[in-house]
Amino acid sequence: MKRSFFLLLLVLFQQNLFAQKDQYYNFIKTWNFIKYYHPDVASGKIDSDSLFLVKIKSIDSKDDFNSVIEKLSQNLNKNLTTLAPIETSKDVLTKNQNFDWFQKNGKISSENKALLNSVYNHRYNFEILKEEKSVNDEKKYSFPKNENLPVEYRLLTLAKIQGIVDYLFPHKYIMDKGFDDFFKKSLEENSKINSRKDFEIILAKLVSKFKDSHAFSFYKQLNYRKEIFHGSYLAPYDFQIVDDHILVTKLIFPEICSKAQINVGDKIIAINGKTIPQIIKEKGELLSTSNTEKLIFVLSKYENNLIWIGDLRHRDLEVKSARSNKKFSTKIDMIDPSDKEKYDLIVNYLQDKITKIENRKIDHQDVAFFKVSKTFGFINKVDDDKIDAVMDSILSNAAQKKAIVFDMRAYPDWGGFFFHYLYKYFSTVENYFGKYYQPNLKNIGTFTYKDQSITYFPSIPEKTVHNYKGKVFILVNPDTRSASEWYSMSLQKIFPQSLTIGQQTSGGDGDLVKVNLPGDYLLEFTGNGIFYPDNSQTQQTGIRIDELIKYKDQDFLEGRDLEFERVLDQMK
Repeated sequence: MKRSFFLLLLVLFQQNLFAQKDQYYNFIKTWNFIKYYHPDVASGKIDSDSLFLVKIKSIDSKDDFNSVIEKLSQNLNKNLTTLAPIETSKDVLTKNQNFDWFQKNGKISSENKALLNSVYNHRYNFEILKEEKSVNDEKKYSFPKNENLPVEYRLLTLAKIQGIVDYLFPHKYIMDKGFDDFFKKSLEENSKINSRKDFEIILAKLVSKFKDSHAFSFYKQLNYRKEIFHGSYLAPYDFQIVDDHILVTKLIFPEICSKAQINVGDKIIAINGKTIPQIIKEKGELLSTSNTEKLIFVLSKYENNLIWIGDLRHRDLEVKSARSNKKFSTKIDMIDPSDKEKYDLIVNYLQDKITKIENRKIDHQDVAFFKVSKTFGFINKVDDDKIDAVMDSILSNAAQKKAIVFDMRAYPDWGGFFFHYLYKYFSTVENYFGKYYQPNLKNIGTFTYKDQSITYFPSIPEKTVHNYKGKVFILVNPDTRSASEWYSMSLQKIFPQSLTIGQQTSGGDGDLVKVNLPGDYLLEFTGNGIFYPDNSQTQQTGIRIDELIKYKDQDFLEGRDLEFERVLDQMK
């Protein structure tokens, strides 16, 4: 009898949560507005999280928007007197800031509209924050990894994500249209879940809407990522996603593959009854990447182990044979990572593969070759007072070559090579190669153009310019990300004759911002806007490419580097 009564209460509670989804949305929009603008809350004088956790408990299905606003603001100072500072920046990104949700809402009283407008007009100036603090600082809340968060903390987590989108993320305006509607659906789903895994699925779907490659890392924060992405087992072969299929590129365990009649060059066209395009779409709804090229890139990395579906060790495959060109069905035995012998073999294979990729280079007498992830070695063991001389010698030698190749298909290991030394030797006096927009601390939710020269090039009095007349090649792909994209844009400006060759880049240029979320989650995302000088978009789009390279099945099977081949063709 007690158990039945408890279940009835649980059902009624969940139904009440479902009925309150609109009230919760109104509450969250208002709370974030107050959190980032009200002087007492934004400054930390009143703790925003405590305000949320106390007031959210009083919200029920009878509340209209006015009562929600009144409950949140009832203990706040409403007689604000200090006006917000006057905007002095000439170039401000304001596309994200939209207050129609209350200003044009006929259900909100004129008094409450006046209240919220007053908060905004007297908003907190984050420029006066202490140096050790940041606008994106958030408290940590720990809970056992296998337990679902209490409902109020789940709502707080979702609210903070909504706040990041509205006030801290510079590219809301190019996110998937209808984010607010999707957020409401997330609130609805949150009212129905009973497990931490289900909550993490909601979080993954919500973060995927950022369409930001910096936010891709969020999947690693999920305690149930193996279950969510079906990554408990590993494939007995290496692979590459090409168009609508998974290409088998290497048999790591030939005997297992032979049993399933799998050979190098075979095309897997379906897994457990789902086509590869269907699976890619599903994965894209759980992973944040700025563009499809980046999504395919990360799904193709064996070590990520993200492409599979199904939780059983055996997977049903639909395959198109490379030998007969006919389709057939088979079962494949996946590898259990707890099998140490097999797992070690996989690790050794991947280490060898990654090392070969990292060490690939163009060895040509007329070409100076620089790889973005291998520049720190130039000075690693050089005394500080000799670094300038060593770098001048290296770049002087490069300037004597008929061509210079910058392989930007990785992450920089030393920004000084690009920012300081390449600029010092080759660039003109001013190198404004892009436009950097930083958070506008006087008006959070907007972003101001940073026009200080030090953002784009160092101050080097009486620098000498060596005008290089040879060919310059900039090689890029989806692994050209963040700082690599930034420095690639700089190279394009320094060397106007350069050819940028490769595939669409990561589309996540800009500084990385990190925000703590309840449950020990850390959300990373692009925190500033990067554009070309003519205001052309780089977020999602990636950097400008002169020659797009498209790899085919045979190129992967032969281990070709088409970018290198294109350079060598130009050198003939």
